[in-house]
Formats: sequence, structure tokens, C-alpha cells
Amino acid sequence: MTIGIDIRMLARGARTGVEEYTINLLSKMLCLDKNIKYKLFYNGYRKTKLDYDWLKLPNVELAQFRMPNRILDFSFRFLNYPKADKLLKGIDLFFSPHIFLSSVSKKCRTVVTFHDLSFEKYPEFYSIGKNYWHFLMSPKKQAKKADQIIAVSQSTKDDLVNLYKINPDKIKVIYSGVDPVSSIQYPVSSISEIKRKYSLPERYILYLGTLEPRKNIIGLIEAFEKLNTKYQIPNTKYKLVIAGARGWLYKDIFDAANNSFAKDNIIFTGFVDDCDKPILYSRAKLFVYPSFYEGFGFPPLEAMMRGIPVITSNFSSLPEAVGDAAVMVDPYNLDELAEAMEMVLTDNGLREILIKKGFERAKKFSWQKCAKETLGVLRSVE
Repeated sequence: MTIGIDIRMLARGARTGVEEYTINLLSKMLCLDKNIKYKLFYNGYRKTKLDYDWLKLPNVELAQFRMPNRILDFSFRFLNYPKADKLLKGIDLFFSPHIFLSSVSKKCRTVVTFHDLSFEKYPEFYSIGKNYWHFLMSPKKQAKKADQIIAVSQSTKDDLVNLYKINPDKIKVIYSGVDPVSSIQYPVSSISEIKRKYSLPERYILYLGTLEPRKNIIGLIEAFEKLNTKYQIPNTKYKLVIAGARGWLYKDIFDAANNSFAKDNIIFTGFVDDCDKPILYSRAKLFVYPSFYEGFGFPPLEAMMRGIPVITSNFSSLPEAVGDAAVMVDPYNLDELAEAMEMVLTDNGLREILIKKGFERAKKFSWQKCAKETLGVLRSVE
């Protein structure tokens, strides 16, 4: 069996949720069966040079192309050409770990992973350019045509059934994984360097993720203010660290921070290198992720794996992910969010319970399990 896999999402070099999913899944899946040959479709006029161990496996071939993706996307969408399976010189199945549109021959079977349908439910959270990209990708058409769909949560499966009227039997829920805690011990000098690099204070509340409207960061800033005005927890005791790269429509987030009376205690770190994330998580007193909508939601589980109590939303897939191991709140109710923050910061007994439950919960999500189940779906498509 020869499987083609679309890895165009790695071309930018970013490490958001989709890229994390693709990299971690392939690192575990490609080595499971050496009798399966994989051809990786990697295209872009300008693209990041890839350096992963799984690219060196004898059953893996990196097929690189240099077509501008904007032109290729347009051609796939409106001309149904070129055929990705022809570019890869013959495959039995084409797997898309994200909704990047492609065109394949009729005999080539297809599997696509849907991470969420936030662009359908909340188009106002996206820029005009991003909404146009989603239109160009034609996700509903992809879902209808795919031989099999992988959904990263039951919430995403439910959205596919309700919004796109997809037969639920065609959709397999496979949860993503969480990286286990590394046994590497950071020397004091490295910790100090990372603290300086991101201007980390001694005591802080952490958000880590892309800066975009869907993440409800403005609400988090307002709830942080309430820790002072309503719950008498001075902002000078706990600073708010907002970590992550800028996504889209982020200007209002910075305006909210700059106009806040607590602005001197709000720190934006910018993009965080993957190797530095463990330090940011492990030194935080509390992790808050009040997103309006998530297909799966890596950061709360990553924080749990590193022994940090978590507050997150009771919306979309997040209750599936965190179970009873986090404090869940209505992301639209900022008083409730502020009260939860005050409670977790001041109740040591609650903190210990959340830390213990969180660590056990995060261990349930394994990339190895995700890879085995995903390969099972790919093998089953006839």
C-alpha cells in the first residue's frame, strides 16, 4: 500500500495546533508498518526546510514541489487540476491531516482530518483573508467527497453531522496526543536565560496560544483586572503572561492591554520556541484558557502534564479534553472567570486536587495511540 500525505501546512515553519498534530502524528505513525510506503506532498514557492527523523525512514519519500500555493489552491478549487496522486506518481490513498484542498483521480481514495468548524460557526472571529481561504478550501465539499473523515473530538464530529449533514458512520473520532514530560533537567543558567528571553516574572498567570479573537484573550485581560477590583488580589502579586504568536485580528487584544489600568502587569512574550514551552508552563501558578471554541485544545492538557492547575471554558470540545480535572467556566461570564481565578490561586487544597487530577488526565492522551488508530482508519478505506 502506498499512501500520500499532504504536509503543506509545515511550509511556514509555524507550530500551531495543526502543525503540532501533523508533526507528532507522523513521527509515531510512519514507523508502525514498514510495508506501507509513504509519499509526502510538500509544496510551496518558499517553504521551510524540514529536518525530522521520520523523513529518513526507508519507507518515506519527501516529494517536494515549488508551485506557489495560492495558484495551486485556486487551480485545485476551480480547475480540479493537477491531480495530487499523479504528482506523487501513483498512490492508493491520499491523507490530508488538515483541510488543505487537493484534487485526486477517481480511483484514489481520500481521508481528511477535521480539527474544528469554527470558521462556520464564528466567521466573525476571522479576517477577510482567512475566511476567503476557508472558502477556497471548500471544506464541506471535502467532507462530502472523502471516503473517511477523522475528527479530533466528538464535538467536531457533532458539528460535521449537524452543519454538513455527514453520515456519522463515515467519521471516526481520534483524539490527539500530549507530549509526555521530558526527563531533561534544565540547568539554572538555562532557566534564567529563558526567563530573561520572555521577561517572565516570579509569579504569573499564563495563557499560551495564538493571539486571535476566538481565544477570548480580551476577556482574560478584563477578568485579570477584576482580581484587583473585586477580589482584592493585587495585580502586583500575580502578573498575566500572554504567550504566543500573533494570529489575525489581534489589534484589539493589544489595545485592551494598553488601555487597562493593569497594563504594567501584562506581559506579551510573542512567539514561544517549542523547546522553551516547558519552562513557561512549569513556572506558572495558574493556566487560563478561556477560548470560545476549540476542536480539541492542546494547551490545557500540556499545562496539566506539567503540574499546573487549569481553568478553561465549558464550551465545544474542552470539557471532553479536560474532564473533571480543570475548573470550567462560561467564557462569556467574566465575573465567573475572575472568581475561578481567585479560587484556584487562594485555595491550596483545590490546587493540589487539580494538579493531581490534571496530570492523570493528560496521560490518557497519547500520540502513539493516536497514530495506531489513524493508521487503522487509513488501512480500512477500500
